[in-house]
Amino acid sequence: MPRKPREGKFKMKTHKATAKRFKMTGSGKIMRTKIGKGHLRRRTPDRTKRLFERMLPVKTRGIRKKVRRLAPYMDKNKKK
Repeated sequence: MPRKPREGKFKMKTHKATAKRFKMTGSGKIMRTKIGKGHLRRRTPDRTKRLFERMLPVKTRGIRKKVRRLAPYMDKNKKK
């Protein structure tokens, strides 16, 4: 049986790497993780390792714009 043609706009796909790296707060701020968390942290002090756990707000307007374009449904999922 042939598919029925859809009405309206097309669905946009979320860039999964962006969705995993950035989170949206309730107030609409985009938060980012820190770099350098992957490996080679054996000799770093515990205090420095704890600083890696924090998320920071994205300050640059251009990066915020790119993240919203790559993950268009990120803010809509936060409200649910």
